[in-house]
Amino acid sequence: MKKRLSAYFEGRVQGVGFRFTAAELARQAGIGGWVKNLDDGRVEVTAEAEEDSLKDFLGQLKQRFSRYIRDAQAQWHDASGEFEDFTIKF
Repeated sequence: MKKRLSAYFEGRVQGVGFRFTAAELARQAGIGGWVKNLDDGRVEVTAEAEEDSLKDFLGQLKQRFSRYIRDAQAQWHDASGEFEDFTIKF
């Protein structure tokens, strides 16, 4: 079943390639959505795909950036179907 993931990552997550890595991982997995830096230093990810794909995506991000992430919060929602690809918002 398709789901929507809204995740926020805190720590030293800006300026370390987080957005570009997230976009690459999402595109490889066929996940739609976006990633962006927030003014308060966090990174926000909104993504839609099959729930298992999203859980794997979230796990890969946490693993690759474990030394930079101080906290990560995820919320799950029903998918909207609005995304065709995965983008980086600037």
